[in-house]
Amino acid sequence: MATKIRLARGGSKKRPFYRIVVADSRMPRDGRYIEKIGTYNPLLPKDSEDRVKMDLERAKYWLGEGAQVSDRISRMLEAAGILDKKERANTKKAEPGKKAKERAEEKAAKAEAAKEAAEAAAAAPAEEAAAEEAPAEEEAAS
Repeated sequence: MATKIRLARGGSKKRPFYRIVVADSRMPRDGRYIEKIGTYNPLLPKDSEDRVKMDLERAKYWLGEGAQVSDRISRMLEAAGILDKKERANTKKAEPGKKAKERAEEKAAKAEAAKEAAEAAAAAPAEEAAAEEAPAEEEAAS
């Protein structure tokens, strides 16, 4: 039997409360479970001792029996010192989506065009000023 240590949600709407359970992986999230080994209340402050309560001996037992852990439970067990820390690198999470990339490219193109237009406008008056000074110098020389 493929067992998992995972969270089973309880509590009312927008007031979550979780049981940490050992369940058959084929059972639904909030369905039948083999054993309840703890609780997790995400509404409590992170430094509170009551936020996560877990029977670590039973967790070790089930890990020894081959139970797999969910990501959230693995983080809790890492914090408790039972599991080794895993290297997590979700590089795609920080990457913007396709549409956002297109908008950024369009914005960069517009900025580049505006910069070129500003440079051209700045260069044109300088050329006109130089052209105006040249005839004035010629008249003074005459």
